[in-house]
Amino acid sequence: MTSGNKRCALKIINIGCGHKTCADPDVVNVDWSMYLRIKSNPVLFSLSRFFLDRDRLEALNALPESIVVHDLRKRLPFGDGSADAVYHSHFLQTLDRDVIPRFMSEVGRVLKPGGIHRIVVLNLEKLCAEYLAHLRLCETDPGARATHDDYIARIIELMVRKEAWGTRQQKPLRRFVENRLLGDARKRGESCQWMYDGVNLPCLLEEAGFRRVSIQHFDVSQIPRWNDYGLDRNGQGGEYKPGSVYVEAVK
Repeated sequence: MTSGNKRCALKIINIGCGHKTCADPDVVNVDWSMYLRIKSNPVLFSLSRFFLDRDRLEALNALPESIVVHDLRKRLPFGDGSADAVYHSHFLQTLDRDVIPRFMSEVGRVLKPGGIHRIVVLNLEKLCAEYLAHLRLCETDPGARATHDDYIARIIELMVRKEAWGTRQQKPLRRFVENRLLGDARKRGESCQWMYDGVNLPCLLEEAGFRRVSIQHFDVSQIPRWNDYGLDRNGQGGEYKPGSVYVEAVK
């Protein structure tokens, strides 16, 4: 990626970025979240102070202008072979399975030959292992039963969620307005449509024509300078989304 002492341009497309953006010029942040749709719509933006609380208004106003607002159900707004890498975290699991082939094709289209596709999703294997471990604990410690539903919720709550989590915390009038204006959890991309692990996700990439599929760690990648971008790190340098599986493949 470098030539002599001069750094060549690197373009990473960060799909479904939400609040996890990167200001590095190498990175193009793309999303279509609730906040972005409000910020890009003059009418909704002017009304936002009436139906968003202080914390959410601060989050709205803190969004950088560098985010590309795009309906991610449609064709990606980039040219063929224009990106060195495509990255998305906890986005694939929100897509209906019947649109996955088209999305994978779009990622392949915008990647350069040899480009990297890095995917981060909830790790179903880890969630199930934690559930089974707690199930065994309940057999010997009856007191553990009081929290057992929490382990079930970690697996299925995102699948059955009808109302967006943030909206559910609001007062009745605000909840009503947000649901009417912004839609339910599924419309806002908060509900899981499928889950993945270290077996079916690599298979999905191979079926889509990607090669050299590999399981990675949150701070290990074939993308040069990956840790400098901070996309999989929290503010302390640790893992941003524990309980994830990290998979990379090459076009």
